[in-house]
Amino acid sequence: MDKLTVKGTRIIDSHGRERILTGLNVCDKGKYVEGQRRVYGTMWSKGLAADMKAHGMDLIRLGMTWDAIEPQPGEYNNEFLDSIGDILDECKDAGVYVYLDMHQDLFSGTDLNCGDGAPKWATMTRKYKYQPTKIVWAEGYFWGRAVHSAFDSFWDNAELNGKGLQTYFEEMWTYVINRFKDHPAVIGFDFFNEPFPGKSGGKAFREIIARLVSTTVFDKTISKKKLIELATKSDDPARVLDLYSGKHLRKITSAADDIIKTFDTKKYFPFINKMTRAARRCCSDKLVFLENSYYSNLGIPYSCPRPVLSGKTENNVVFSPHAYDFMVDTPSYKYASNDRVGSIFAEHRRSQMRLGVPVIVGEWGGFTEGDEWFPHIEYLLDLFDSYKWSNTYWTYFGGFTETEVYQNVLTRPHPIAVTGEIDCYGYDREKKEFHLEFTQTDETKAKTEIFVPSVPKYAELDGEEISIKRKGVFRFSTTPGKHEIKVIYK
Repeated sequence: MDKLTVKGTRIIDSHGRERILTGLNVCDKGKYVEGQRRVYGTMWSKGLAADMKAHGMDLIRLGMTWDAIEPQPGEYNNEFLDSIGDILDECKDAGVYVYLDMHQDLFSGTDLNCGDGAPKWATMTRKYKYQPTKIVWAEGYFWGRAVHSAFDSFWDNAELNGKGLQTYFEEMWTYVINRFKDHPAVIGFDFFNEPFPGKSGGKAFREIIARLVSTTVFDKTISKKKLIELATKSDDPARVLDLYSGKHLRKITSAADDIIKTFDTKKYFPFINKMTRAARRCCSDKLVFLENSYYSNLGIPYSCPRPVLSGKTENNVVFSPHAYDFMVDTPSYKYASNDRVGSIFAEHRRSQMRLGVPVIVGEWGGFTEGDEWFPHIEYLLDLFDSYKWSNTYWTYFGGFTETEVYQNVLTRPHPIAVTGEIDCYGYDREKKEFHLEFTQTDETKAKTEIFVPSVPKYAELDGEEISIKRKGVFRFSTTPGKHEIKVIYK
């Protein structure tokens, strides 16, 4: 498999081609069994990588947890890591890249069926205890004192047996990286899923709710009459969210900007530096993935710089933001707001430009019944295309490859590897026309590759008709200069 590196805001391969990667999250959070340790290793479906490749996808964000890897301090679960190695081998054979994600939700360590991530021994909650979920899985972030204490203990590097929690975490990651650093399918490491600030995150929630109330009451662009009607007479009271645009969302979430900036710069950035240093002691060529905090999923600016090692800014870095609409994973997802989520990703775009690195969107999307939410997914795909962003869709589950969203929405024409710098590309669904424009500066034996999900009616390269006789990967050669390919399916 071609080695991938970073050049400015682009991901390039060993042939100098610009790469656009697309794929899925496959995350093993562990199967909850009451009164027992979580069961790991049940998420992967044999043949998944080959199926993804056949549908034009070539990237997996492979999620695992600290608990699965280090069930006891300093004791690593090699049987589980063997299973990860088997998955990586299958991905290599299929030509699918992988980045490893150390996943968590609510920090965890609890015997309850809420959260995942850290082992129980590393979850230091002081006098507080995790509480069962009552409303929504994420509620522990908002008011869970045990969750807040567990994160605070981690960010403060609280000691256990004379060693800091972050030191355990760093040593665990070092073990994992040394295990898989030479595997050709592995392109990089995502150190910590959606880092949460801890107790200050609870304060951020309260500030946001207070601003929500004041904005709702005093902002004249929000119809109070319509709000009351939707809340009391609508078949789906969640439709009240229709009244809140992307501008409203930014106005509301800006109440917590200073809190999250302080967390990013004072807690998260030193942690990212520490983890990047540990990774670079193991290998110099894998990508470091920078995630935003949980609250930046709502469009609060991400404030960390790129890692700095020995006074030098790290270059082989990818920004990997997340964002979802409030309606995600509910029957109301058909009402998801393009404007709200678009505003969140616009903020992530500003972060990308500040950092000067490529983007692989780590999580986006969702799933529910029906197909009325598909236009929202198509909107986001088009947005990513306009930014030249790679992405991994959330989420995968058994049977996902048989769903319509996988077969007919995520499977679509797109560039894979381009012998030059991409100027623009996109797929017009109404016209059923894919286009790609790029500028090639050097002679190369490598070919540009695009994915065609079905045999097109017509195709042309630089104004001349070409023949595409089969679906799958189509390759073509070009010389230095500007080029445009069009593929028409109607």
